[in-house]
Amino acid sequence: MPRADASRAPWWRPDVFARRRGALEARVRIRRAVRSYFDERGFLEVETPALQVSPGMEPHLKAFSTVLEGPNPDDVQTLHLHTSPEFAMKKLLVAGVERLYQLAPVYRNGERSDTHSPEFTMLEWYRAGATYRDLVEDCRGLVQAATRAAGADRLRGRGGESDPFGDWEILGVAEAFARHADIDLLATAPDPRAPDRDMLACEAARIGIAPHDGDSWEDLFFRIAFERIEPHLGFGRPTVLIDYPVSMAALSRPKADDPRLAERFELYVCGIELANAFGELTDPAVQRARFEADMALKERLYGERFPIDEDFLAALSHGMPDSAGIALGFDRLVMLCTGQDAIDDVLWAPVARPTHGGRGD
Repeated sequence: MPRADASRAPWWRPDVFARRRGALEARVRIRRAVRSYFDERGFLEVETPALQVSPGMEPHLKAFSTVLEGPNPDDVQTLHLHTSPEFAMKKLLVAGVERLYQLAPVYRNGERSDTHSPEFTMLEWYRAGATYRDLVEDCRGLVQAATRAAGADRLRGRGGESDPFGDWEILGVAEAFARHADIDLLATAPDPRAPDRDMLACEAARIGIAPHDGDSWEDLFFRIAFERIEPHLGFGRPTVLIDYPVSMAALSRPKADDPRLAERFELYVCGIELANAFGELTDPAVQRARFEADMALKERLYGERFPIDEDFLAALSHGMPDSAGIALGFDRLVMLCTGQDAIDDVLWAPVARPTHGGRGD
């Protein structure tokens, strides 16, 4: 009898599971280290519902939806599994919790790859009275603690290494486009909140990236970043890609000294995006306008929109303190600490896949 294809063997088969066990045991130690890191700094670990009125307002994310039924036939409500615990955690900031974190299962439909799972663990934390620059230092200490907990001295991924214990690279987005793509990014946004798609399309074509019909400025930004910039980030040492164009930061406030830019950064290690941070926007009117613009874009691109969480805007109106917040992919952190190439290799039980190329039963 021919041997079964090991790549298709059930994950629970002892010989298959044994190949992942070391990384999973490291996951336990890393989770413990994360909790110790925050507990020692006065953070409260919170738990918020995965079922939300609004799953998140990012135009390009797809969500899972369900119907909540009550005891009466007419007592029904459409809810969504959150793509991030952000709105509920910000309500807790308003309620008076000044330092909080959560290791939350989150859900994103239409995403599956070596670094994406439809259900994954998000590490999210917020600090009242802090700036996004303070979160860079949080990341530094946290990643170093996780690396030690895994018994490693380097982070490894995509064939490279990164040393979290040395100096980290702090690189502005505009500088990254100039250095790695030879593009003056801010020159393509004479109106910072409505950047010029055609100007960036000309620059993309000049460096050999063909624009597509229907591309927005943001689409071109992401394609250039994916092809020319991200492959250079976080090798040798982690890279903090900081100060995004203000049009790309719906949930963050503009920089006081340069309103063309927003208080936002992303952390990269070995070419992998690990975290996304913001100096949080607290103005409810501006926040509503940004949500409505994002949902108009979502409807134009994908034919759907998510409801705005009016309770969240009410909380902002009541008064959210100046604060900074960040979401970090915990599974990706485990991958980098253990040198695994696929996210499924650091999940205790991967999400089921369709069988025979069709729908799974």
